[in-house]
Amino acid sequence: MKNANDKERFIELRAEGRSYADIAVALKVSKPTLIAWGKELQKDILNARTLRMDELFERYAVAKSKRVEVFGKRLEAIMTELDKRDLSDCLTPTLLTLALKYGESLKAEYEPLKLLGEEQSWLDTPNTEPEAWSA
Repeated sequence: MKNANDKERFIELRAEGRSYADIAVALKVSKPTLIAWGKELQKDILNARTLRMDELFERYAVAKSKRVEVFGKRLEAIMTELDKRDLSDCLTPTLLTLALKYGESLKAEYEPLKLLGEEQSWLDTPNTEPEAWSA
């Protein structure tokens, strides 16, 4: 059973991109054995690597959507506070600077809408690029 567990662990470590030398130390298995396993389990390693990358991309997308949400809420709060302020107030420049910085952060998160299919003419509307946005 140890051999089957070692092979599963080997697949995980190779999917992470670890070297044979590194894995040999971790699993206490000879490098030639690992090379043979690599050939035998190549499809499993590639599948594990694909699943790992998919998980990382999913995690990144979630993190990115959360950042956009946080930036948007903070920008909205700053703009609401700015609307209440008299422009001669000494703290207004600070709030204005914050609003511009949060606006830039939102622009940095912008990704153009990409839909699959042939009928996309309705997407060709002006001022959808972040350069056209203003804080």
